[in-house]
Amino acid sequence: MTKYVCDLCGYEYDPANGDPDSGIAAGTPFEKLPADWVCPLCGAGKGDFSPVK
Repeated sequence: MTKYVCDLCGYEYDPANGDPDSGIAAGTPFEKLPADWVCPLCGAGKGDFSPVK
């Protein structure tokens, strides 16, 4: 699964870890995150994330 990085603050979403503080289970791909999910560090929306190359 592809990791994604926040273009604004550099937070990296790793699907292997999920986002437990936001109720996102480990193994959840970025594409399956809820539309209203935001960066836990800066509050940026999913549109402000890019795949890690």
